[in-house]
Amino acid sequence: MTISAFAYIDNTIYSVVMEAFDVLGDPVRRRILELLVDGESPAGMLGAVVQDEFGISQPAVSAHLRVLRENGFASVRAVGTRRLYAVEPEPLRELDEWLGRYRKFWSQRLDALETELARGRRDRRNSRPTTDEERDGGEIQG
Repeated sequence: MTISAFAYIDNTIYSVVMEAFDVLGDPVRRRILELLVDGESPAGMLGAVVQDEFGISQPAVSAHLRVLRENGFASVRAVGTRRLYAVEPEPLRELDEWLGRYRKFWSQRLDALETELARGRRDRRNSRPTTDEERDGGEIQG
């Protein structure tokens, strides 16, 4: 049985994406990436936030950071005695590319939601009392 190059690539991408879901399936690792989205952060700060929010030990935080590093989601660089972590975008791009095939299932619904929200804002603007009504507490005095 021969596997075409395209099937191999599809299976490879699928494998990479499933590994990404495994890594990102953990709420602690997702939170760490959220903390890193705006730029580098020292390991100590990441550890303090995650320990406080999740009630886990510093070695457990280190284990999560290691999983993110080993799977390409984060990088670390030493600056003196500090370790600065940063997001690595490539695995997230691959995941986004894979999800792109499924975006059609929710894009239309999000567009419809946007339309309804705009309609609600317009209706609220149009139903506001006039300035005289506001001043008189909603009653028009004559």
